[in-house]
Amino acid sequence: MTDPAKVRRHAERVRELVASVVRTQIKDPRLGMITITDARITPDLRDATVFYTVLGDAAAQAGTAAALDSANGLVRSTVGKALGLRHSPTLTFVHDDVQEHAKHIDDLLAQARTADAEVQRIAAGAEYAGEANPYREEAEEDEADDDTSADSRDRP
Repeated sequence: MTDPAKVRRHAERVRELVASVVRTQIKDPRLGMITITDARITPDLRDATVFYTVLGDAAAQAGTAAALDSANGLVRSTVGKALGLRHSPTLTFVHDDVQEHAKHIDDLLAQARTADAEVQRIAAGAEYAGEANPYREEAEEDEADDDTSADSRDRP
């Protein structure tokens, strides 16, 4: 069993190392404006998944994916030496589509704002179906009680 804190530390270290290698050692022209967003490593420290985003269109994303695949051996050996583990973790690069998710959430929030504005507009002109306060007031109940007690005294 591996300590979860140790796994988190290694995952953070893998993210930092991959970002450093991508910035300094990979000279592939296909590599676009890349950001390493996250790294996750299995509890046995054998497999690591590295998440990245690329600024640009689909062609830039495809070129960056190809560049990362071709430089996988260099990155893995650098990470393995720096971590000092018995086995270097295998690296899997996954495109992180955070931007698309954020745009989708923004669109949903805009729809909700529009729907709320429509409900507010409809509610502004609405009137009560009956009285404004449909509940009986205590003052009315007291008067009703007084009337019934007075009637009972008058009757023989």
